[in-house]
Amino acid sequence: MIRRSLALTVGSLLFFTLLLGSMGMALAQDPIKLTYSCFFPPTHIQARLAKSWCREVEKRTNGKVIVEFFPGGTLTKAKQVYDGVVQGISDMGFCLFGYTRGRFPLMEVVDLPLGYPNGKVATKVVNAVYQEFKPKELSDVKVMYLHAHGPGLLHTKDKPVRKMEDLKGLKIRSHGTTAKVVKALGGTPVAMPMPELYQSLQRGVVDGALYPMEVNKGWKMAEVVGYCTENSSNSYTTTFYVIMNKDKWNELPKDAQKAIEEINREWVGKHGEAWDESDKLGYEALKSKGRKIIKLSAEELERWGKTTMPVLDEYVKAASKKGIPAQKALDFTKAALEKYKK
Repeated sequence: MIRRSLALTVGSLLFFTLLLGSMGMALAQDPIKLTYSCFFPPTHIQARLAKSWCREVEKRTNGKVIVEFFPGGTLTKAKQVYDGVVQGISDMGFCLFGYTRGRFPLMEVVDLPLGYPNGKVATKVVNAVYQEFKPKELSDVKVMYLHAHGPGLLHTKDKPVRKMEDLKGLKIRSHGTTAKVVKALGGTPVAMPMPELYQSLQRGVVDGALYPMEVNKGWKMAEVVGYCTENSSNSYTTTFYVIMNKDKWNELPKDAQKAIEEINREWVGKHGEAWDESDKLGYEALKSKGRKIIKLSAEELERWGKTTMPVLDEYVKAASKKGIPAQKALDFTKAALEKYKK
């Protein structure tokens, strides 16, 4: 009887040991879950591309890493995305540097009105600048990758702008460096994130805005503007970031990090191409609504370019005071732009 009891006890211990072991293995195999905050609406091509990045991570890590995607500012609003990642409100974030003007002084060099031709070139330029300078201003996050949109152009609601003087008295939505561009050209800059622009144009809070052609489709702005002025001589770009909380990144297994880095390298080019494809769709949206696209004369283009040159000088002066190698960064950015234009 005693032997039987001992046998049962040993058997029970063995059973529970195996059970606990299997439970431990199951727990060890549970996927790592990450949250990803994106300010773009879910229907926007950039949000769809970011969501496909999430699916690709799950696929290539064999389910070890699962990323829950929150588009449309549902987790953190546009201006809160970066800090939200630093503070751990979200594990990842996708937004733009221009919404926190002055916080990223070196990266702001890319957003200057240098005459960007398309998103593919702008994306190559911003990544070249980041790799060259590795600015300390981004040291509190893991930078996944950066990209930038096509030429930022002037759009107005009721008044066509065919010459610089037509901008006088117009309230133009802008952000970051573009506010200085508007002011230099004679308009009145109004700081405003993209999600607020549609209603602001509709209600007459602003008379126009600077943005890339894709916004006419991606944010439905073709419904509320009447004109687009192709100011290509001083067209700007905007740099977008995809970042991750550093602690969360460091907690990932090495094989998962390697897989994600590979995906990041691929997605940089995809975003650049997506910007250009969406610019075409934005142009078509504008035309389909019967909106007027204004081409400036060669003389007027030259005027606009020369008039905004002081914005570059002002950037160098202000950034240099912060200990940034601003002139070197500007020269590098200009050279990279010319290189990738070819």
